[in-house]
Amino acid sequence: MKHFATHRSLNGFRIAARAAILAGTIAAGMSAALAQVAFDAPDTAYAGQVRAQAARPGAPILPGSKVKIVGDKFKPGQEITLSRGIVPLVDPLKADGEGKFEATFDLPADAAVGTHPLVLSSQAPYNAAIVELKVSPDIAISGTEKFDSQSAKLVPGLYQTAYSARNDVLFVTSAVGRPPVKESALLKVDPNTLEIVARATPGEAPTQGERGGGVYAVYGVAVDDENGNVWVGNTRQDTVAVYKQDDLSLVKQFEPGATPHSRDIVVAGGKAFVSTIGTPVVIVFDAKTLEPADPIKIRSGKRGEEFSPASLEYDAKNNKLFAVSLSTAEIAIIDVAAGKVEKVIPVAGAKGTIGIAYDAETNRIFVAGQGSDSVAIVDAASGETIKNVLVGAGSLNVAFEPVKRLAYVANRGAGTVTVLDTDGNIVANLENGPMPNHLHEDGKGNVFVVNKGRGEDEASDRIVRLTLKD
Repeated sequence: MKHFATHRSLNGFRIAARAAILAGTIAAGMSAALAQVAFDAPDTAYAGQVRAQAARPGAPILPGSKVKIVGDKFKPGQEITLSRGIVPLVDPLKADGEGKFEATFDLPADAAVGTHPLVLSSQAPYNAAIVELKVSPDIAISGTEKFDSQSAKLVPGLYQTAYSARNDVLFVTSAVGRPPVKESALLKVDPNTLEIVARATPGEAPTQGERGGGVYAVYGVAVDDENGNVWVGNTRQDTVAVYKQDDLSLVKQFEPGATPHSRDIVVAGGKAFVSTIGTPVVIVFDAKTLEPADPIKIRSGKRGEEFSPASLEYDAKNNKLFAVSLSTAEIAIIDVAAGKVEKVIPVAGAKGTIGIAYDAETNRIFVAGQGSDSVAIVDAASGETIKNVLVGAGSLNVAFEPVKRLAYVANRGAGTVTVLDTDGNIVANLENGPMPNHLHEDGKGNVFVVNKGRGEDEASDRIVRLTLKD
């Protein structure tokens, strides 16, 4: 028995030795092959830009749809491959004389919703990059019969709405195009007939380089019923302005730079709060004197990252202000009386968090994630993300209607408004294309939605009033 064991050990040694020699030979061959790969100087001048989009202009990328890959700023004749992992998606490509290329492929009908990293590799010179392909959910239209709907065409470039409970009037902002914006208006709208009863045209803005200054175009909007004013954000000039509610006369135009990239405005507790995308601060003004107050700095709870406040929501019951961060998927809860942040909580499973609404009865926060096509429901007390609901491509803004206790979500990419109950169940998914941009409740059971234009589409530039039937 001892001899068998010794013989087995000797044979095992011989087998191991042969395996080691073979492995060494293979490794040597692989090393030789790898050594033949050219590691020339990296292309430091690489400027290639690639985007994935639906083949149908303006549409979201849905499972089973055709995807177009568009490239620009490559070197003429440069060879390009595109793959998912190691599997090519299209035949090898070559940039044209202007450094551009296009390719299409069919997305499988069972493609998973979410962001897929595609690998782009280019030769002569060599470079590699990740191209993000976002596949959005295809939520069927439903529940239309449950709602009364009335709409009216207003003006191009509709952006936000705000409702004055004291005066029973709706204020709507509009701005057309990119800087220098030359067409913009603040509208006063009858919430019952949806007719424009007055409008103000912003004044000329300071010149910015050779393009000119355009006008102080208006974007965000909030009402101040205590002082009879309406606040607007002049995002392109990094500032805000105040108008009178009754005749839309200008009360004060703040200087450029007062509120860097202003987005949302809330007037509460005698102060006006302005979110500033790209800066971890909520700018504050005294709503009566119109003088600056102490800003509220928000520190992200994520190491090495910076909070970027987007939408704001006010809780009148508890005198709290909620701010959602576009960059970090977090919510800041602010004590309005103290002017300080109480806590910052993460929003699990959401991307590109930009819209926010609140239900005081359940103490739940609803957060629209533009990058995840979803609404996250967060418990404000525990900070727990209770549920993530897929609602449609590009979910941008959300409003909570307290009478029927429903959350309404504007899905800009899908061209829909999704209605959820407080537990995140879909009550309805309503057509509201193209590009619904913002919605606002009036506290009486109605929600007003504005959409932006797309060409000569008759459905563009409309305000819609939605009311759940009894």
